[in-house]
Amino acid sequence: MTETEILEKLEELREVRAPAGLRANTLLATGLADAYFPLETPLGRLYVAHNPRGLSAVLHARSPQDFERAFQAELGRLAVPQDPPPKLEATLREWLRGDHRHKLRFDLRGLGEFQQAVLFKALEIPYGQIRPYSWIAREIGRPKAVRAVGTALAHNPIPLFIPCHRVVRTDGHLGNYSLIGPEAKRTVLEAEGVAVDDLVRLADSGIRYFGSDTTHIFCFPTCRYNKTLTPRHKVQFTSEAAARAAGYRPCKICKPSCAESYADGDPRVTAS
Repeated sequence: MTETEILEKLEELREVRAPAGLRANTLLATGLADAYFPLETPLGRLYVAHNPRGLSAVLHARSPQDFERAFQAELGRLAVPQDPPPKLEATLREWLRGDHRHKLRFDLRGLGEFQQAVLFKALEIPYGQIRPYSWIAREIGRPKAVRAVGTALAHNPIPLFIPCHRVVRTDGHLGNYSLIGPEAKRTVLEAEGVAVDDLVRLADSGIRYFGSDTTHIFCFPTCRYNKTLTPRHKVQFTSEAAARAAGYRPCKICKPSCAESYADGDPRVTAS
């Protein structure tokens, strides 16, 4: 084929329309963009982004365009709308019901080692239960970093599924929530069956732990073992020291020991 013929063929390609979705698929295949779709949740419609590494973002936005702008600003990549993969969508709905039979993967690249440790520890908090910021700080081996834990949770890129809503202030009050606001935190916890009003009353009265006068074990108020306690056998404690002084030992499941000991500041400003 002569050079002239080649040029003629190339000129003909100008009239050929690229297949629909070619640009989007190319961006996704090269890792320059993540796919996203809307998902109905207890907080209304949220937008969920994902890529082959796992979930990358969950955000509230007024429109798909607003979500795309926020996603690019926060993660530095484009977001491309696509139909939700059926298996992923089903798994997300299971997680919202507290069913974790299918695992989720999370793309946390770009986050520091400390923030990743905080987020992965938050994943260990069971559905319908809460833990204080100081618990996470202690569990990741940074017991004095309570305020930093709050800051890390405030910048959780995948709220709801990495459950920063299950982490509360050391004094028992709910604290803030980066996804929409504090009332959203209450809404999500209530959707998980948490009696939030009861927890607020306990926090107001200074009660931090429940104990059983039959086993002499003390737990966080939402620990599943407290659900089997009858009022006549339930003992309330204002501190770990008070529980230990009464001869009680910490629960091995919810691990309340020392959760209050290193509260080196009020994380309410930075906590998610």
